[in-house]
Amino acid sequence: MILKIQRLPHNNSVPEYKTEGAAGMDLCAAISEPITIQPLERKLIPTGLKIELEHGYEAQIRPRSGMSIKHGISLINCVGTIDEDYRGEVCVPIVNISNEAYTIQPEERIAQMVIAKYEQAKIEVVTELSDTERGEGGFGSTGK
Repeated sequence: MILKIQRLPHNNSVPEYKTEGAAGMDLCAAISEPITIQPLERKLIPTGLKIELEHGYEAQIRPRSGMSIKHGISLINCVGTIDEDYRGEVCVPIVNISNEAYTIQPEERIAQMVIAKYEQAKIEVVTELSDTERGEGGFGSTGK
């Protein structure tokens, strides 16, 4: 799979995998000045990148676990999807769920991007679904 990346003028980095076994590549904030996010505030942070995915692939934007646990910084939508036909700038919708302000520095690693294969389902409307042992049980029905 080839991921084509276009760097915009305000970008100084290219996503990279930090280890040989990493599933996600780090995305950095393409900002010229620090941006402070107050508790419960959300901001859209640019990466200065545009991407082109091959047919049948999506890019998943995910929070960085270290930022989440250490600082309460996450993504508004938990996991964002970039569709293969999107050609705009990749931006990261960040939210501060902590009780303290957090300042994002220029070129700071703010999220990770995972490339995943997908398939579009063929929709079939039916009047009944097959029975299973679980049935309609949900929200803790299989245990704590």
